This record gives sequence, structure tokens and C-alpha cells, in this order.
Amino acid sequence: MHDLKFVRENIPLIRETLEKRLMDPSLMDGFEALDQKRRSLLRDIEALKAKRNLANDQITELKKKKEPTDQIIAAMKDVSARIKEMDPWVSSVEEEEKALLKTIPNLVHPTVPLGDESHNLEVRKWGKIPEFAWEPLNHWEIGEKLGVLDFPRAAKISGARFAVLYGDLARLNRALINFMLELHALKQGYREVWPPALVNGQSLYGTGQLPKFADDLFKVENTDLYLIPTAEVPVTNLLRDETLAADELPIKLTAYTPCFRAEAGAAGRDARGLIRMHQFDKVELVQFTAPDQSMEALESLTRDAEEVLRLLELPYRVVALASGDLGFSATKTYDIEVWLPGARTYREISSCSCFTDFQARRANIRWKAPKSSKSEFPHTLNGSGLAVGRTLVAIMENYQNADGTFSVPAALQPYFRGGAALRAAPLR
Repeated sequence: MHDLKFVRENIPLIRETLEKRLMDPSLMDGFEALDQKRRSLLRDIEALKAKRNLANDQITELKKKKEPTDQIIAAMKDVSARIKEMDPWVSSVEEEEKALLKTIPNLVHPTVPLGDESHNLEVRKWGKIPEFAWEPLNHWEIGEKLGVLDFPRAAKISGARFAVLYGDLARLNRALINFMLELHALKQGYREVWPPALVNGQSLYGTGQLPKFADDLFKVENTDLYLIPTAEVPVTNLLRDETLAADELPIKLTAYTPCFRAEAGAAGRDARGLIRMHQFDKVELVQFTAPDQSMEALESLTRDAEEVLRLLELPYRVVALASGDLGFSATKTYDIEVWLPGARTYREISSCSCFTDFQARRANIRWKAPKSSKSEFPHTLNGSGLAVGRTLVAIMENYQNADGTFSVPAALQPYFRGGAALRAAPLR
């Protein structure tokens, strides 16, 4: 969220931001109208207060002269009543401004390419795209033939966009989680966190999911609790309403959680397979940094996520999102996209973003900057390190064999302890 004073003083900049994001800049028309109304009310109130102050001086002088003051006092009662009547009007307008403020996205960083998603910019590629002597299968074909991936029974017990994993595939999913967490926590310097998977509305507001993305959330009926769409929400909000000491930054945290998304508006998209699920596993990276270090931190965080794919020897590319494709809270984002032979395309497996002070302001996370008498807002960042289900998909498709099985990447075998290839394991 932006500072209200900043928005009032930088309306042209906010309009430019909305245009860069391909949003309607007329959103600011309503804000300007409200602000003009607020200023007009304040001028009227100040004029009335000045009139009252002048009258008070006159009353004092009249009393000294022992002259009558009843008429002036009566008039001032009307003025005071008018001031009392107008004060709530100002508060009401300011509340409308604050409500509108919640819908204004973060500024776009100057290095972000402009345009819609077709203007996303490829930054780098890594790895060799595998070649097969056969037509490569999609992961759901591999999983169903092996009897380790079950969509019909998942639909029976839960509905569409759910899956059941059996045997070695379930164990491989668990191995991936451990592999990612140990890389981030033991080698890259992140502190592991095990957070709740249910959070309150204030937490979702703090990271920017509410109120804008309410339709993508699963809410627990008759409570203020929601299933988390990502570990970003509970982990970032660990520090909500707290002030960090000068020497506490940077803070680097990693967490595995199940994640839940309603996928509103995604009907028909990725209807088959594990790409777009209502429930999925993800390992998240979260950082809190000093404001002058956040862009450098974004680069390092992205590299930390990339290392998972490098160790698994999965080909990928890094893409800088264009301004019209940025998330609401982000100032700059890199998407990491892994190659999927079955689809013959790259698909997002991680999104790494810097939010500047946008989330910290919403969540009231403060920092005592060195040699400063006042606290300020730190910058927050996060990225998937990685989406576990999509990593599983990438392994199944890139490591598939001619006999319909698939191999386990060498780096993952110590965590899997089931050999170098998966076995068939149907439920019955």
C-alpha cells in the first residue's frame, strides 16, 4: 500500500503507473474528486475555526469593557455546531480515500519492460532441451500408465483439479520437498519455518491478496480464517506490527506448505494434469531487506530458486515480466519457466518478486534504520523455491524413458532412496 500523503502529492505518477500496468488511469479521477472535497471541507472548517477564534478574542475584549456578549456567544454556538457537524464529513471522505488507496498497485520499477505479457523479456536460459527417439508423453500419461497418478478417484472424493499420488510418486514428491528445504536452509542461509496453513484476513491484506483477490481464496465458513494461497502470507506476516532492530536485516526465511487456490477464472485452462490445482505443495523463499538492498536481493533470491533446477538438471529460462503482467504488489518480477517436453513449451515454476515497502506498509512492519531517529519500512521479497508439483511434472517429462517409466535425477536420489527409476504402483 502507498502512503496516502505520497499519493496525494504524486497523482500524475500514479496515473502513469496505472497506464504502465495497462489499467484504467481514470481510477485516480475518483481519488482526486475525493481529495478536492476533503480540502474544500478542511478550508471551510478552518474558516469557521478562525471565525470562532476571532469571536473569542472579541468576547474577551467585551467582557473587559463589561459590555454584552450574548449575541456573539449565541452566534459562536452555531459555528461550533457547524464545525462538529462537518468533522465526520472529513473523516468519511478520508475513509473513502483509504478504501480507494487499497486498490492502487505498487509502482513499476524503471527496469521493467513496458507492455503486456507478449513483451515479457527473456533474461537467460540454462540447460539442454532433451531429445527423444519417440513422441514424448505428457506427465499425466506417464503417471496414469504407471498407476501412480490418479485423477478420477481424486475427483470422486474432492472434485476437479485435485490429484492422488501413489507409491513411488508420492515418495518422490516428499523427497522433492526435503531436497528443496535442505538446499535453501543448509546451503543458502535461509531459516526454515513451519507456519500455519490457515490465516486471518488481516494477514491476507498485509501481503496484498485482500481485498483484490478474494475470489481466488478458500474461506472457512463463519470464521475470519482462510486457507493460504502461498507460504508468503503467513511467513511475511510473522513480523506484522513489529519493529526490527537496525542489525536484524536482512532476514531470509524458507517454508514448505500445502497451498490452496480457487483458480477463479481459470476454467478450461490446464484442465488436465498437475499444472493448475486447487491444492498443491510449494517451498517458498521470503526476504526482508534494507530499502537500498532489495534489487540486489531480488537477483540473489532468483538465483537461489534457479539452483534447484540446475541441481536437478532441468532446462529452464528466466523471464522479466512486463509492466502489464506484474502482480498487484510487485514492483519487479522474474518468472522462472521450466521446459516441459510433453507440452513442448516452457511453463512457470517460480515467480520471484520485489515488493519494495508496499507489503511492509500494509502489514505495519517497521525497521530502525542505522543512524536514524525514525523507523522506516523495510522491503520484502519472495519467490517459489519451487512449486513442488510442477517440479514433479518437469522430472516426469524430461526424464521419461522409452518403456513408459521415468528416471530420478541424480541429485534427488539420496532423498528418494528408491533407486534411479520409478516403479509402477497402482492402488489395485
